[in-house]
Amino acid sequence: MSYISLSGSRNKGKKNRIVPVPNFVRERLNRGEDENNIFSGNPYAYNEDYFKTLWSRYKKKSKILKQHNTLYSFRHTGAIKVYEKTGDLTKLQHVMGHSTLQVTLTYLRGLEIKQLSVSDMPEL
Repeated sequence: MSYISLSGSRNKGKKNRIVPVPNFVRERLNRGEDENNIFSGNPYAYNEDYFKTLWSRYKKKSKILKQHNTLYSFRHTGAIKVYEKTGDLTKLQHVMGHSTLQVTLTYLRGLEIKQLSVSDMPEL
């Protein structure tokens, strides 16, 4: 249960994806049969709109989320966090499944990245 594998037939990029599962998520998952879906607990996944419905219900009750926040917003947040942690654009491109670095860079627009440190500055 340290990786989640997603078939290329189940994502937009049509590529097989293998994503590591962080410890804090692993601690909350109950190990069941290998053929079982991790969310439903049985061999069948929830219907296609299950999480969208939950998101809509939560958004109505939430005082934190704004109307423009979507489930897809978490993809952008995740991209920024991966980049902040690794500082590696190539790794981020691979994780996001983007065919070009240009697409990956759009996820980082507006991100204030520290470019210089004090040691980079000239002495006067």
